[in-house]
Amino acid sequence: MARVIAESDRSGLVRLSALAAIAGVAIGFVGGAFRWVLERAERVRIGVVDWANAAGGPSWLVPILIVAAGAGIARALVTLVPLAGGSGIQHVEAVWRKEADPPPLRVLPARFFGGLIAIGSGLVLGREGPTVHMGAALGAAAGVRARVPDDDVRVLQAALAGAGLAVAFNAPVGGALFVLEEVARTARLRLVLTTAIACAVAVSCSRLLVGDHPDFLVAPQEPAGLPMIVLFAVFGLLTGAVGVVYNKLVTGALAAADRLHRVPPTARAAVLGALVGLALYVSPFAVGGGDVLTQQLLTDGSVVLLPAVLGYFLVRFVTGPLSYAAGTPGGLFAPLLALGALWGVLFHAGAALLPGVGPSPIPFALVGMAAFFAATVRAPFTGIVLIVEMTTIATVTVPMLAACFAATLTATLLRNPPVYDSLRRRMLGHRD
Repeated sequence: MARVIAESDRSGLVRLSALAAIAGVAIGFVGGAFRWVLERAERVRIGVVDWANAAGGPSWLVPILIVAAGAGIARALVTLVPLAGGSGIQHVEAVWRKEADPPPLRVLPARFFGGLIAIGSGLVLGREGPTVHMGAALGAAAGVRARVPDDDVRVLQAALAGAGLAVAFNAPVGGALFVLEEVARTARLRLVLTTAIACAVAVSCSRLLVGDHPDFLVAPQEPAGLPMIVLFAVFGLLTGAVGVVYNKLVTGALAAADRLHRVPPTARAAVLGALVGLALYVSPFAVGGGDVLTQQLLTDGSVVLLPAVLGYFLVRFVTGPLSYAAGTPGGLFAPLLALGALWGVLFHAGAALLPGVGPSPIPFALVGMAAFFAATVRAPFTGIVLIVEMTTIATVTVPMLAACFAATLTATLLRNPPVYDSLRRRMLGHRD
């Protein structure tokens, strides 16, 4: 009898892996297409701002109207498919915990087109929110259609959510680790193998559309000595506190939007979009996911004037939560990485006179990306692996470990819950 059960279990694992591979092909091409279009939308957005600045007159209204219209239209799509609003990560986590049903397949077109409109217009949102949820919907659909047990449907939706994150950042290991460290917070063999094949297949397919290269091009960095490791730990302590403030802004902006229940959701989104559009007119790098700005900082952060770095940090620190409060499809990860890079450059400027601190802020920008992620999401190893895969720079892993440990410790001691725990509780109707 035990032998029959074992053979059945092995057969089920093979079937589950095959379903994950098939769904991985789908999210690879869908997520790759999503990224491809967003990259071109960003170029168009920058061109529109350049035109508006050169044309003068009432042309300054054009960027504002574009973001306002994009936010309003994307929010209108969410009224048709409510699960498409915000980031899909908290819903994926709720499904894994059996607190919600798996996402239906209609989430996919709503996320795809709503995300393109919202993020493409300039809202400060991340592409990973839609790709994670689209992956989860495809994984769940594959399991339901194959009539696998409910537990395996949840495994598939979690694994394909990780594949969606992997596609968003061209980071297969980071996507897989995200499932184990953040979504499931466990490493069962069934989940590990399913996630591994889903991420591998998905990223392989997406690279046919967006190319096989790191998201950010960074020059080789020197390893840090012990005194600098201590400084990076101090940096992490401060980052943990800043991350707590950001989390509170995100949840506070959502609560404030809820209090405006008499205003139609599309109108609220349009007004918030107009505020972000004003920042877009001032500088196209102040809005959107932030990849172009992050690349500039990682190319040579010292060429960006410090007042501009501070301005970008403050503006994005506010427009990120405002954008999320609009309720359109879009995530938090990509804007967090840009904030972390800006925060690292600012810290370097303050520490530049200390002995042993080099002239380049790039190491602090890299560590800041991982530490800010750890402070808000509370998944330090995922943050580290994501940055290493996105940059191919591994010489700063020890500073990242020190900073991420300190950032996570600070945020935990301040009794601030991880951002997706807060968003999941809010989604389920809990009020803390």
